[in-house]
Amino acid sequence: MQLDDLYRRVIMDHYKNPRNRGTLNEEAVTVNLNNPTCGDRISLQLELKDGIVQQARFTGEGCSISLSSASMMTDAVRGKTLDEALGMADKFSSLMKGDEVDFEEYEDLEALSGVNKFPARIKCATLAWNALRKGIETKS
Repeated sequence: MQLDDLYRRVIMDHYKNPRNRGTLNEEAVTVNLNNPTCGDRISLQLELKDGIVQQARFTGEGCSISLSSASMMTDAVRGKTLDEALGMADKFSSLMKGDEVDFEEYEDLEALSGVNKFPARIKCATLAWNALRKGIETKS
């Protein structure tokens, strides 16, 4: 199996079986973002306590890239400090720019590395990450 096929399977698995889809209580930090160029919408909820992402959940509609990225992101940042979560967001931005990035703490994210070859899809992949940044910034 080629790496591209493996990555495609990981993306489709997160799209068809999203992790952390749903909502948290009303005390959670909530960020609603959309990508008007393609219609992707996400509502991200973060439960932050003592500077740590306790829980992250999302709802929304969008393409396989957008929703699988949200699924991966919510899995990857749970249990991380706010600084670690922002660091992961920075690493993901670098990945979208075509840089070599190793997500040793959550390898599924590397499956999205091919998105940088399609500039119009980068906004799809980064939508959830932008919501994460905005949510952390509002709490900081």
